[in-house]
Amino acid sequence: MDKESKAALMLHFHQGLSTTDIGKLYQVFGSLDVVLSTGSEQWPKALSKESLSKETLSKRARQSLNSLLRDKTALEARANDTLAWCQANEVHCLSIVDPLFPPLLKEIATPPTLLFVLGDVGLLSLPQIAIVGSRNATASGLNIASEFARMLAGSGFAITSGMALGIDGAAHIGALKTGKTVAVLGTGLDVVYPRQHRELYQQILDNSGVIISEFLPGTPPLPANFPRRNRVISGLSLGTMVVEAAIRSGSLITARYAMEQGREVFAVPGSIHNVLSKGSHHLLKQGATLVESAQDIVEQLGGMLAYTEMEPSNKKIGSDENGSLLEALGFDPVDIDTLVERTGLPIATLNHQLILLELDGAIESSHGRYHRLM
Repeated sequence: MDKESKAALMLHFHQGLSTTDIGKLYQVFGSLDVVLSTGSEQWPKALSKESLSKETLSKRARQSLNSLLRDKTALEARANDTLAWCQANEVHCLSIVDPLFPPLLKEIATPPTLLFVLGDVGLLSLPQIAIVGSRNATASGLNIASEFARMLAGSGFAITSGMALGIDGAAHIGALKTGKTVAVLGTGLDVVYPRQHRELYQQILDNSGVIISEFLPGTPPLPANFPRRNRVISGLSLGTMVVEAAIRSGSLITARYAMEQGREVFAVPGSIHNVLSKGSHHLLKQGATLVESAQDIVEQLGGMLAYTEMEPSNKKIGSDENGSLLEALGFDPVDIDTLVERTGLPIATLNHQLILLELDGAIESSHGRYHRLM
């Protein structure tokens, strides 16, 4: 594990420093390892910087920094324990400076400085669409979420959601039928919530999806965690679609974050008599794009990916591009990092080509490794 991941963990374990404080320190120093490497005699000068003024960094946080070096040994021990857990459970621990950290997420106002990733980490660089909505969705809402996810995933988008009951779960399940999905948790990676989604959790991993969290292992489903999770869902995505939602709901929080982050917001209209349509209608009044089909979303995004329904007659693997990728795969299981080395392709491009090959039956994937079938 790299120094930045360890430094990020140590700072997260330090009493008195919030996630926001750590993000501000990163903005000032440009490296979390540098924060920890700054000698005690240099702190007064560092703390006097205008960017670390009382208005920017809380008084409690600035006082905590003074005890940082004193606690360094204990913090390092806790960080090493967590990194050992990550290694034992095949979890990637990504600091914000890691080249695999999702580039879109890095652009938001308060990005997480640390991400725990289980599954295909390269998938996080694929263009993503978030689909969110009510936990108590109607049968119609569940069907809409699943169908949109199926069609958008089939076109090459990864479908991102929060693995909650209702619309979230339907979106993940629909995406798995034709492509990939990203689940963002409001708990530690080792805490499956809700419990009813234990099977879905495993299905996502078995189908080369990815599950991520900014929360330390063992973190329970605390209410304050879920708004933080929602900003990550929208931050990862080019656009957020709301299917069914009440006026006061987590889904509208996600949509608000998307608007603040400069991302597209889509809403599916519903009956004026359905209380779960009020949230979508509220968004439409605020300028969200009304959508009736997956085609509407792709057109609004300016052709980021060409929309196709992925019928067998449309899927070709005989191009030089995919032929070269099959050659690079060889006949032994290979991970995404090795393929990046062999092909020299950007991760987003490589992931898209791998999805096309997998949908065509030319390759299969399991636990982040790809195996050629033909």
